Parts: sequence; C-alpha cells; structure tokens
Amino acid sequence: MTTTSERSGARSLAPADAVAFKPWAQAPGEATTDHITGVRLSLVNLPLHAPISDAKVLTGRQKPLTEIAFLFAEITTESGHEGLGFGYSKRAGGPALYAHAKEIAPELIGEDPSDISRLWSKLVWAGASMGRSGVAVQALAALDIALWDLKARRAGLPLAKLLGAHRDSVPVYNTSGGYLSAPIEEVLDNVDLARARGIGGIKLKVGSPDARVDLERVRRVREHLGDDVPLMVDANQQWDRLTAIRIGRRLEEFDLTWIEEPLDAYDAEGHADLAATLDTPIATGEMLTSFGEHAQLIEARASDFVQPDAPRVGGITPFLQIMQLADYKGLSLAPHFVMEIHAHLSAAYPRTAWVEHFEWLEPMFNERLEITDGRLIIPDRPGLGLSLSERTASWTAESTELGSAGG
Repeated sequence: MTTTSERSGARSLAPADAVAFKPWAQAPGEATTDHITGVRLSLVNLPLHAPISDAKVLTGRQKPLTEIAFLFAEITTESGHEGLGFGYSKRAGGPALYAHAKEIAPELIGEDPSDISRLWSKLVWAGASMGRSGVAVQALAALDIALWDLKARRAGLPLAKLLGAHRDSVPVYNTSGGYLSAPIEEVLDNVDLARARGIGGIKLKVGSPDARVDLERVRRVREHLGDDVPLMVDANQQWDRLTAIRIGRRLEEFDLTWIEEPLDAYDAEGHADLAATLDTPIATGEMLTSFGEHAQLIEARASDFVQPDAPRVGGITPFLQIMQLADYKGLSLAPHFVMEIHAHLSAAYPRTAWVEHFEWLEPMFNERLEITDGRLIIPDRPGLGLSLSERTASWTAESTELGSAGG
C-alpha cells in the first residue's frame, strides 16, 4: 500500500533520522551559511564630568550619579563579519551584567548569527534560574544588539533600513542639561547650548521635595524657550498618586509634551488614571526590564508615550515586540537613553517617535550623530554605525575573550 508521504515524494522518518532530529527552537536551519567563532566581553566604567542628581537623590533613595558601567559585546564569525552591542547600568549592577554575560555567551559559539530570535531564547534559557527580567536579560541585551548590528553590517545597511525605516531622521530632545543638581541659571545656559546644537526639545527634571521649586523652574524654562518649543518634565517616580494629580493639573498651563514617570514604574493603574485625567500626555516605561512588563503597562493604557529601553528589556529582539504592541494600541514612542541605538529603532516605528539626547556616551565612540533642525539624522553607515574609541580601552575594568574573538 502506498502511503501519503510516499505519494508526495517525502521520505519517512527512519530511526537514524529520529536520533539526529532536533526541535526547530533549538537547532539552526539548513540554510546556515556562517558560524560565530568568538565573543569579546568588556566591562567599561564611563566617568561623568560632574555628579548629577534627580529626584531620587533629593528623596534620599539614591546617591548622585558619578559614572555609568557599560557591558560591551563584540561578536565575530568565521566569514569575517563583526557586530558590536552594549548594555549599561547606573550606580550598581555593572559587574553583575558582566559576570552573567560571561556565563551565557559561550552558548553562541558555533551558532548561526542570523538566527537572532532563536539565539535570544537560547541565551535567556541558559540563565533561566536568574529569571527572565532584570539582570538576566540586561546581560544578554549586549549580545542580542551585537547580533543585530552584525546582521545589518553584513547586509551593508544601517540598522534602521534593515528593520524597515519610516523616516531618515527623528525628533530629538535633550535631558542631560536639565538635572535638579544644576541651578536654574545653569539649566537655562544648557538649554541655549542644546538649541544651538540643533536639538528640538528640552526635558527638565522635577520631583523636588518642594513642589513650588519645580513649578518655578518649569515656568522659567518655558518662558526662556517660548511657546513653540517642545518641553517635557520627568519626576523619576517620586510622586504619589495625589501629588501627581495636584502637580499635574498645575503643569497644564505650560503645554508640556509629556509628564514622565510621575509614579512608581510598576503602578500601571495609577498611571492609567493620570493619563485619563490630565490633558498633558503621560510617558513611562524606562525602568521595565521585559516585554511582559511593558505589555501590562500598554494593555492598561497607562501612558501616551511608551518608553522602552533596549538594553534594559533584553535587546532589540524584545524591543521590536514592544514596538509592535504599542503601534497596535496607537501609542507614541520615546525610548529611554542610548540614542546611539534608539535612533534606528525610532526611525523604524510607524508613529510619532522621539529620541533622548545625552552627550555622555560620545567619548566611547569614534563616530558622532548628526543633529539639525530639531532632528537626529539616521547614520548611513552599516549596522549601528559605531566603533569603539581608544578612550574606551582606558576605561575598561575587565575583559574576556571566548572562542577566537581576538581574530
């Protein structure tokens, strides 16, 4: 009797095939054309020019920020392709990121770098006892981002073009000049410097113990900017629900683009109430460290601007999932920090998408991002368009090479 598989030309599974078979989630496809031969990991401590403070410092919950720890991942393949990715941690956690990455990165050796989604799953399960959020995914973010950079470089495309860009530039706003540690006159000088550089919007830190101080600082900046320049404020999670409502109503007169993190990052219900009550849009999400946490926030309608951070959520792979859900819900996008990565992701978002400007990271790279007329221009260099500077080597605390990362 002829079987269905014989009629279709398919061959039945012999016992030997059954032994060799692996689930698709675990094994590369037959189209594998390249293999990862090496991974170099580096822990880099970037010093800041001066200590900075936001509301979390004024409330006694954190110390002033003096440096940022970066985890860099450099991936190489047998065909000579390379990819660069990075993640970061502020105040604490850098050594933990580095240690966890060293444990899971060997899982990449011998793998096809094109299978990014499968490799993300492999890496997260390699460290699953640490969970699937927090340090566990922030450590693998640098590896995931390096894989995306490698893929775009191999294609000869900027990452934004590989993903499918909706625009060649994105609106950009500055945060680094508006910290609470800076007197208002210094903030106004910083505003002028940012505007002279071509930056379009200004974000001001709020959340002082005395709300009158916040309101006066916002008033001064709004008067200095005029009515047409986008202005945002950021409370860094330091208000309770009642305070957020009261101050939010008083901030309405300043025509703010958004109020950022007025409440605890995990208070989706409170943020949803604020978003429904205030005319000013609400922005939040930067502290969340997984797609699942962002999904809860988005499903709750807790913000008008979603603010994922690719290094915090586990890299570009989960970031793209967040983008898809946010787009489906009709929300705007304003990724947190690392404009060097988020410029590409914001360019690939169908709706309104801002990029946050910090000049802090510039000394680590040989390249500079172009800003003009209030917009950040997407680089035309392949991948992220970045290479590490010599100064980065001088700030490196530890490094390790797995496989033949040294070439």
